[in-house]
Amino acid sequence: MELWIPITIGAAFAQTLRFMAQKHLKATTLSTAGATWARFFYSAPLVAVIITAYLTQTDQPWPAFSPAFWAYAMIGGAAQILATMCVVALFAYRNFAVGITFKKTEVMLTAIAGYLVLGEVVSFAGGLAILVGFFGVLWLSEMPDAQGPLLTRLMNRAAGLGILSGVFFAISAVGYRGATLEIASDDILVRAGVTLAIVTASQTLALGLWLSLRESGQIRAVIVNWRIAGLVGFFSMLGSFGWFTAFTLQSAGYVFALGQVELIFSLIASVLFYQERISPREYVGMGLLTVSIITIAFVT
Repeated sequence: MELWIPITIGAAFAQTLRFMAQKHLKATTLSTAGATWARFFYSAPLVAVIITAYLTQTDQPWPAFSPAFWAYAMIGGAAQILATMCVVALFAYRNFAVGITFKKTEVMLTAIAGYLVLGEVVSFAGGLAILVGFFGVLWLSEMPDAQGPLLTRLMNRAAGLGILSGVFFAISAVGYRGATLEIASDDILVRAGVTLAIVTASQTLALGLWLSLRESGQIRAVIVNWRIAGLVGFFSMLGSFGWFTAFTLQSAGYVFALGQVELIFSLIASVLFYQERISPREYVGMGLLTVSIITIAFVT
């Protein structure tokens, strides 16, 4: 088994736990932007300490960056903020498992963006698996109580937020993949960790400034609710470190395709923790996505 596969699965599991904590914060005390900022505010210091300690212990200097690194990293960071806000807002319209499923439109979009920006091509079998997963997302996008023509039923607010999050996550993934490739180091942990440290620091500052101007009370709320918000940051750090490391080893399209295993984790969480009912239609959609996940693991 290639190293990027277990790393990606671990990142998906940590991300599920992070979204669970964010769902709780959004439902109880924080706004969409506040719940989003919590992940950056509490994860940025952890990432900085960990990568600094690693560089010190391995006697490595901070690596050099190319000019393209900053463009890739900053665009990726901004897109991730917008993507996370879309997902957190989506939880108000659909259950946890289906909310995460909508986010998985990122898979096909990332494969396309990876080709356009970085010239990375997926195999025929890999592309077919991604396409199956995309149909699974379409199957899930119909609201359970919607009426009227199929297109009207698909084009609802929840689907729009989910697909928009997929667009932004695709942009962020390709940006991060490009940034890690622009770092002058052969150590994959250095390339992943340094990129993550710079990105999370910039995200904390940028979204924190926005909150101070538009929702200043949310900054205090994030600090007051440090127990749950801190968990958001911790799981965010674990998940992001995994994603960034996987991006240094494999194309973003394949990483996100395998990362759809997150749907299995979210289904378990949806049923066990939120007592949310999964409809037969939703099981079919997630079944198609499971086929896509398994295929990706074997064809790459």
